[in-house]
Amino acid sequence: MLSRIAESVYWMSRFLERTDNTARLLDINLTHLLEADEAGSEELQWAPLLHIVAGNEVYQRIFPDGAVTGARMIRYMVQEKGNSGSIYAALKGARENARVARDRVSKEMWEALNEFWLQVDGHVTHRLSPERESVFFKHVRAEVARFHGLTVSTMLRGDAFSFYLLGTFLERADMTARILDVKYHRLLPDVAQVGSPLDYYQWGALLKSLSGFEAYRRHYHGGIRPLDVVDLVVFSRHFPRSLHFAVDRMTQAIQEIGTSQVDCAVCRALEGLSALLTARAPEEVVREGLHEFLTDYLDQLSTLHASLQNEYFEAHLGMEQCVI
Repeated sequence: MLSRIAESVYWMSRFLERTDNTARLLDINLTHLLEADEAGSEELQWAPLLHIVAGNEVYQRIFPDGAVTGARMIRYMVQEKGNSGSIYAALKGARENARVARDRVSKEMWEALNEFWLQVDGHVTHRLSPERESVFFKHVRAEVARFHGLTVSTMLRGDAFSFYLLGTFLERADMTARILDVKYHRLLPDVAQVGSPLDYYQWGALLKSLSGFEAYRRHYHGGIRPLDVVDLVVFSRHFPRSLHFAVDRMTQAIQEIGTSQVDCAVCRALEGLSALLTARAPEEVVREGLHEFLTDYLDQLSTLHASLQNEYFEAHLGMEQCVI
């Protein structure tokens, strides 16, 4: 398989996952603002999303006065072409990468993605009205879910499918860790407060943003507790958006691709992530510092991405006949 095709499939899936994550964050935030009777400025309600998507620097360039409002954040995260994480930019990136990998993407996948892009391109030409925002975000999430379903049911199994899984779960793990880090510290700025009465809507919004609210209620029966949320979102091997689930799926994908490297940096990065998750219990992580734990996890994810880039995507530049 050509390295440029592998990289295109990887980025196609990362951009699609990013599209879904951005729509999910905005929709949950809007719902939370309607449901929760919470005091606080408009900036306080929206600024955490900038931290989650690591968008402060770009936002400052687009809005030099730095003021954060709901309308600006919707524009920034939906239609801003200068923001590579916006729904518009991410979906455009997914389509362009799918075009490069056209012979590895099924006809059904390509048609669904192309139709999805044309719909979004038409929607974001003008500013979304408040009454259309939630409908639009739900539509985006439904279209990404449809694409994932078509991929599972129509894409030929092999290296391309494994790179698709790598991109999906690396992007998902990155966003899950960022959401948990920002939301956890917003809810519990002081570790000493762990165990104190919690705002049901705040924690519910965190779980809903990860599609984990129903799963949490089925497995934990003592109300919403920080330790149980960490147990589900970080350590569960059965919850599809947990950090551990993502590492397991990426490890399986790399094993199916195989490696000719004697000293495999990608394998070492995955082993490091797995060791980080199996060495400690939720209580220990919270006691020692969840922020530090998640920072370590995100650093190792970044190392994994760099290793993939070096060993699979750039190693054969100019040697397009080389087989991975």
